Amino acid sequence: MKRAENIIVGISIGDLNGIGSEVVLKTFEDSRMLEFCTPVIFANVKILSFVKKTFESTSTLHGIDHLNQIIPGKINVLNVWKEGIDLNFGVNDENVGKYAIKSFTAATQALKEGLIDVLVTAPINKYNIQSEEFKFPGHTDYLNQELEGNALMLMVQDNLRVGLLTDHVPVNEVAKHLTPALIKQKIETIKQSLTQDFGINKPKIAVLGLNPHSGDNGVIGKEEIEIIMPTIKDLFQKGTMVFGPFPADGFFGSNQYEKYDAVIATYHDQGLIPFKTLSFGKGVNYTAGLNKIRTSPDHGTAYDIAGKGIADYNSFKEAVYLAIDIFHSRIQHQEISKNPMKIKEKQLEKNNR
Repeated sequence: MKRAENIIVGISIGDLNGIGSEVVLKTFEDSRMLEFCTPVIFANVKILSFVKKTFESTSTLHGIDHLNQIIPGKINVLNVWKEGIDLNFGVNDENVGKYAIKSFTAATQALKEGLIDVLVTAPINKYNIQSEEFKFPGHTDYLNQELEGNALMLMVQDNLRVGLLTDHVPVNEVAKHLTPALIKQKIETIKQSLTQDFGINKPKIAVLGLNPHSGDNGVIGKEEIEIIMPTIKDLFQKGTMVFGPFPADGFFGSNQYEKYDAVIATYHDQGLIPFKTLSFGKGVNYTAGLNKIRTSPDHGTAYDIAGKGIADYNSFKEAVYLAIDIFHSRIQHQEISKNPMKIKEKQLEKNNR
């Protein structure tokens, strides 16, 4: 792992017909961003120059052909391909999808090899990326295959953290996936992430129920009393501070989430609808549980506003910030793990504040 003061942020460009390239360029128009990280965009400098001109961006791009040519303080663009691409903002284009994956797989390989420190991914279209070579529903599943560990989608905005037991699974299949083994794996993954990535020594984790009112003691479904509750009890008895299952409908509206370091939802929309409502476009999708760091904004390609120059870049900027913060946190965690006395010192500092 490289020293924290020279963090190289790899960026996959996503769907070039969406808002990804716009929010990337807007993020780094502020030269102060280049004072604490060095961005490397995996794309093509001619394509991004065209995008820059379209949006009248003030960013200065530095094209490179090899990662050993990276210059700190510049917006580096690695030429992953040489040929031109016909862009039509707002259009779902299978050919453009192929280049989104070229960018992503090249960036992932660089991450695996330690040539970049963290990866921030711009949005892709999950439909037009599919091919014989790439049969994954999204970034997370591919990263889970290529990197070490067990991936978990963790949505983050300040102290609000929402993880998922299942992510891109049809609603009518969610119950089939909820097993004690899966629940234990996801809770242990999020516990480890809260400790090493967010510096929380004894994290408190809340788990939401699958059914309305958490099943009402089996009246509206039995998954809570037969699967979720016994698993939570077993983990709690073994020292994990995990609580629930809580009825999902009132959990966020009553601000119960503020009492916990993370919340685990049973399926995608159960967690992401309240999260996106509360995060106001500043949320970040973090792939927890892996040996490398990857973040992304909490929005999609937004074809409806692509090319209009009105895309909000705050979520992407927050994704860059979070990747850097987690990079620092992991270095600190490694140092503390080598010297247990630092844990005591850290606890004393916290108690004396």
